[in-house]
Amino acid sequence: MKMSEIAVRRKRAVLVILGAALLLCALILAIADGGGKGPELKTNAERVKFLSSLGWEIDPEPVCTSEITIPLAFSDVYQKFNELQIEQGYDLSEHQGERVTIYAYRVKNYSGYTGPVVAELYMAEDRLVGGDIHSLALDGFMHSLKRREQPSFSRLSSP
Repeated sequence: MKMSEIAVRRKRAVLVILGAALLLCALILAIADGGGKGPELKTNAERVKFLSSLGWEIDPEPVCTSEITIPLAFSDVYQKFNELQIEQGYDLSEHQGERVTIYAYRVKNYSGYTGPVVAELYMAEDRLVGGDIHSLALDGFMHSLKRREQPSFSRLSSP
């Protein structure tokens, strides 16, 4: 085998290894970044803009901000709530045991319902990990963050 052939094979091997290393780095960054599942919303203005992009008119300041710990074991009600999250691309089971901040905003343009309606955003650090739109009535409704033309209400527990 000639020296030039060995040099070409080494260059190819180095390129293959570098390509694999770059692919691995990209994968690690995507996983460390939460897989890009939820947008990063560092400020109140970014959270308001996000909800507005979904068609919601909201008061610009949260009516309530609270911190909770996502339970390590889900009750039936929490499991149904997580199913709603999974339908919209989030999964709270990935955050079990973690503290999240909930920002609640009053929705001003909810059609077909006259009672108070709230949009809640569940934030792990600055990343959106879940959320919902719901009424404040005990027999009220809850659905995904995306605005619907004809509301489709669902209850978390049976009547």
